[in-house]
Amino acid sequence: MTVLRSLAFNAAFYANLVLRMLVFSPVFFALPRERAWRVPKNWVRASHWLQAKIARTTFEIEGLENIPEGGYILAPKHQSFWDTYALLPWLDDPVYILKRELMWIPLFGWYIAKMRMIPVDRGARGRVMARVLDRAKEEMRKGRQLIIYPEGTRRPPGAEPEYKFGVARIYADLDVPVVPVAMHPGLFWPRRQFLRQPGHFKVRILPPIPPGLGREAFHTRLVEETEAASDALLIETVRDNPHLVLPESARSRLRTLHAPAEHPGGDADPPRPAPANGRGCA
Repeated sequence: MTVLRSLAFNAAFYANLVLRMLVFSPVFFALPRERAWRVPKNWVRASHWLQAKIARTTFEIEGLENIPEGGYILAPKHQSFWDTYALLPWLDDPVYILKRELMWIPLFGWYIAKMRMIPVDRGARGRVMARVLDRAKEEMRKGRQLIIYPEGTRRPPGAEPEYKFGVARIYADLDVPVVPVAMHPGLFWPRRQFLRQPGHFKVRILPPIPPGLGREAFHTRLVEETEAASDALLIETVRDNPHLVLPESARSRLRTLHAPAEHPGGDADPPRPAPANGRGCA
């Protein structure tokens, strides 16, 4: 059943993406940028609905009260394609630093340009990176939310953390709060796999780290607080979803934490708890 539901969801997910881009592009490009956000945010909401109804995967968000006013850096764990878009409806005017090759994709790249995202050559150094920071400062002065994945690339759930120090430099240069986010969507939407596991998980938004810390102190605090929350959520998510087939990275981490990691991993659909306080997707 999971295979069939995964095939159906994947087909619906990408059809929804392409059709909405084609149908709503005239509206999207005609609207001012701030109002044009309605188009991608509504696509995200529709994607969450499809995932709940077809793949039987639901989620809830904890800690929305920790999101500050104005400009800040959002620093989520990065495990899945899901976490690249999932939080958009809860952000006012987000901006990403992304690889410039995405700008070359027809239509999709035009959407990115319209929303004033910040392209970067990943192999660039020196002056190029300085220009990226200047652009980031310009956007943050407008009260936008800069989304940065501190580990740089997708990591399997429970994998040894590999936080890049670049986020500390950006934190110091921009002088804004950083909001860490812990979650384990990779248990349900694994990287480089088409299977979508049913179940329920939490996204935990942590209290912001205030500006003004030294780079080393900030980096240490970001890693410690995010990983402590991630460990707690891993234990909780596995406990609440005993059907999950866990990757070895998650099993290994659970053994380190002395938490149960052995599940049968059956194909039956699990119970579907409703999100707390109406947040997330049911």
